Amino acid sequence: MKLVTYQLTTPFAENRIGVVKGDNIIDLHEAHSTLVKLGKLYHPFLLPYSPMEFYTNFQQHVAIAEEVLEHVSVLPNPFPYSFLLDEVRLETPVPKPSKIICIGTNYADHVKEMGSKIPDYPVLFSKFTNALIGPEDAIHKNVQTEKLDYEVELAVIIGKEAKNISKDQAFDYIAGYTIANDTSARDLQKRTPQWLQGKTQDHSTPIGPWLITKDDIEDPGNLNIQSYVNGELRQSSNTKQLIFDIPHLIHFISHLFTLEPGDIILTGTPDGVGMARNEFLQDGDEVTLEIEGIGKMTNKVQEE
Repeated sequence: MKLVTYQLTTPFAENRIGVVKGDNIIDLHEAHSTLVKLGKLYHPFLLPYSPMEFYTNFQQHVAIAEEVLEHVSVLPNPFPYSFLLDEVRLETPVPKPSKIICIGTNYADHVKEMGSKIPDYPVLFSKFTNALIGPEDAIHKNVQTEKLDYEVELAVIIGKEAKNISKDQAFDYIAGYTIANDTSARDLQKRTPQWLQGKTQDHSTPIGPWLITKDDIEDPGNLNIQSYVNGELRQSSNTKQLIFDIPHLIHFISHLFTLEPGDIILTGTPDGVGMARNEFLQDGDEVTLEIEGIGKMTNKVQEE
């Protein structure tokens, strides 16, 4: 299932949760409401229209969403709450996560190109929600940086509260997967031992275009992953090259602090980043990220 957060292109439009069906987005709240009125489904409550409310009780809500998709053929045709993808604005799948946890130096070839050492433990840092943008938004290049870099990453979205989770249990706590660009102001990142100032610039981190629920990705530990700048291939690897795989990361993090529904984990980037090539993003550049089984996301760079 492809879950999206979308807005209608009308004044005062709100973020809403939808599902991609072919070339269309179906509003889940309205579809569920219609099916209940038609007597095709019965539940004591309706699916929320708010994405963040949907994620707070993800497992129950996604089960109802699956039932909605099974009955979509009985919706009125045309259904007034079905929209073509190019009729709406896609937002980042989880607009206001409680935590954005990023993993540094998690591909061996990237560690090598950055002149670092293989870490003994996962390297954690964070971003704030001010950095998040949608899959159609421009990446803002802060005037303070001359070394804005791209980093394609597989992002994991947490589906239920996770504390002290074993590796064997880890996948039970995942909602799904999406694409992230961990854009980094390298000159700001490197001027102190802590990376935060180079990692959470305003409007700098696109995530999307949708969340693929976990059952639709057979093996997230074996996905091809690429980035392109202005059509030129820059990064090309596979998630099987992760130093610390997804079960290890969820196990490790959940023993430090509680993971909550909607939390995002950026799992690290492979080699080929701009820092290693001394080629940084400039105003007007176009960055395309692609991960097997999820899709593509393209954003332009815009000087602030």
